[in-house]
Parts: sequence; C-alpha cells; structure tokens
Amino acid sequence: MDFKLTEEQQMLQDTAARLVRDAYPFERREKYRESEQGFSAEFWSQLGELGLTAVPFAEEFGGFGGSGVETMLVMTELGRGLTLEPYLHSVVFGGGLIDQLGSDAQKHDLLPQVAAASLQLAVALEEPQSHYHLNDVQTKAEPAGDGFRLSGRKAVVIGGHTAGRLIVSARVSGERFDEQGIGLFLVDPSAQGVTRRVYPTIDGRKGCELFLDNVQVAADAVLGAPGQAFAALCYQQGRAIAAQCAEALGNMDEACKLTLDYLKTRKQFGVPIGKFQVLQHRMVDMQTELEQATSMAILAATFADGEDNDDRRRVLAAAKYICTRAGRKIAEEAIQLHGGIGMTWEYNLAHHAKRLVMIGHEFGDDDHHLQAFAGLMQVA
Repeated sequence: MDFKLTEEQQMLQDTAARLVRDAYPFERREKYRESEQGFSAEFWSQLGELGLTAVPFAEEFGGFGGSGVETMLVMTELGRGLTLEPYLHSVVFGGGLIDQLGSDAQKHDLLPQVAAASLQLAVALEEPQSHYHLNDVQTKAEPAGDGFRLSGRKAVVIGGHTAGRLIVSARVSGERFDEQGIGLFLVDPSAQGVTRRVYPTIDGRKGCELFLDNVQVAADAVLGAPGQAFAALCYQQGRAIAAQCAEALGNMDEACKLTLDYLKTRKQFGVPIGKFQVLQHRMVDMQTELEQATSMAILAATFADGEDNDDRRRVLAAAKYICTRAGRKIAEEAIQLHGGIGMTWEYNLAHHAKRLVMIGHEFGDDDHHLQAFAGLMQVA
C-alpha cells in the first residue's frame, strides 16, 4: 500500500515532532514524572496552543476535523517522546464519547475546552473485576430527583487525579453482564461522595481508584440516553485502540534506534558488537516486527473513524494484537542486546519497554483481542 502524507498532514507531524523534541528531553520528563501532578501542565498548554489537542474535533467546536490518520501522527510523536500527558484518555477517548453521545449543549460547552486543553477529561470505565469487559459494570446509577445517584468503584482511571470531569459508566438497569442498561455520567471530581486514591503506574504515569458513595448527578450530566451507552463505549474504545497502536509505534521506533546506536558503539574484542552476525540478525528481527506493526497501525488509523461494523472490529482487534506482540518482542530484544544498562532507570530504553508493557494490557491484552478476532471470523 502506498501511504503518503498530504502536505497538511506532514506539517502536523512536523509540528508535533518539533514540540516533543524541544520540550520533552528525557531528563525533563523525569522531573515531570516525579512531580505531584505527574506530567507537565506547561506542555499540556502548549499542545492546546498549537492546536494538537483540537485535531479530532469538528471546526464548530474549535477543532481541525482530523481523522484517525491525523490522530495517529500526533500519537506516534507523543509515544516517541515518552510524554506523560493524558492525551489518549482526555482528547481521543473522553472527547470522543462526548462528541458521539453528548447533547448540543454539552458538546458546545465541553468540547471547545477539551480542544483548547483548558479542560482535562478522564474515563472511569473499568472495575476491579471487569478484566477488559466494558459490559461488566457493577457501579449503580439510581434515579434520584431529576438526576441520578451513583455508587460503586472504578479502577485504573488514568489521569483521573487531575481531571476536571470524569466520565463514569454505571448500570441504570439489568444484570451485571448485560450490554443494555449501561449509562455514562459526567462527574465533578470535587462533588460530595467522590474519593480518589492516587498511585503511579509501572510506565511512569499516574492513575487512581475512584470511589463513589451516593454521588448526586444532575440530569444534564447524563451522556446520551440513560442505559444506552454500550455501543458508543465500544466504538470510542476502538478509536482509542487505534491511537494507542500509533503511540506504540513511537516507542518501538525509539527502542530500535537506541539499540542500533548501542550496537554501533559498544565494543567487545576490539570491534563494535554490531559486527557480530548473530546480533545483526536479531536487529533485523526487531525491524521486521516494527514494519509489521506500522502497517497494522496505519490500517487501524484508516478504519478508526469509519462505520461500526465487523470489518472495523476485526482490523482493530488484529492491530492491537500485532502491535502488542511486536512491542513485547522489541522491548525484550532491545533489553537483551543492551545487557544490564537496558534495565537501568536512568536510561530511557527501560521506560520505553515499560510503556510498551502497559500498552499491551490497556484496553485488552493480546489474548483478549486474539479471541475477539477469532469470534469475528466469518467461516464459510
């Protein structure tokens, strides 16, 4: 497939690459990681000022009307720089849910703020027992006055500790695994009854456990029809998976470059170790995995905003499976070829490897998506 960027797409990619390169050196990234916020508020504002947080949204909401391909270009550069900001969860996933389900008033109120990076969203969809299944919802939403009262617990809410709004899934009706009866609610994290337990994740980001104790939510804070949110959840998670695959490309590409540079400079027996044929073969294997993942990530990006059908679901499941397997292979090979230095916290390769591990489990691991792909196969 001949995949060439347009002039506008190339400019977008160059803008993102230049911003990450200039504003996010590894040493500065580590200071952001160790801060209370866990990322750079200044860099988040720069993303908004340059219009990068506005890429997926329509022009009427202050956006650029970009497709999955434009999102892929931004996410790849953010992955390359190991950025910690919650672009994926706030802009792609959270913004996508509001864009798909929100009323006109909700969209005109919230999406321009998300596009300008003045409002950060977080999605609280997983629960301790759910294990990748969006329909496994035990958090309850009970009618109360003109709104709802939420009670339950959400797990691994990335960016939830600093979000201005939380998008929470809760069961309005039905049993635990029913796809019908799941609603989405905009929750103010400062509301009475909301408690967050913040912790670092293995890849340097911060997440939180969210506890809801009879949290009152007004009727105008419901996204879409109460109890009819499951289809939108699946669709927007698909968009997030495509963006996540693109982020993984940035991590994998940097891991390959770091490894190649190391093989050219590290010497044994008076010659660079890259002269040894067996290590050359392993480097070629890493590049082969990267090329396969790149092809699938591009395909996923072209399907991300398309019609919600079995073809789209198959492509996204296959892309997540291949990118997860490739990321694990590249991370393991890179560390093996580096030796002990590859695992040191002061060297950025270890952080790329940890991020690839996290990506491999977020929104479903490779086994989960292989099973999903198999279930979508049409056997003649």
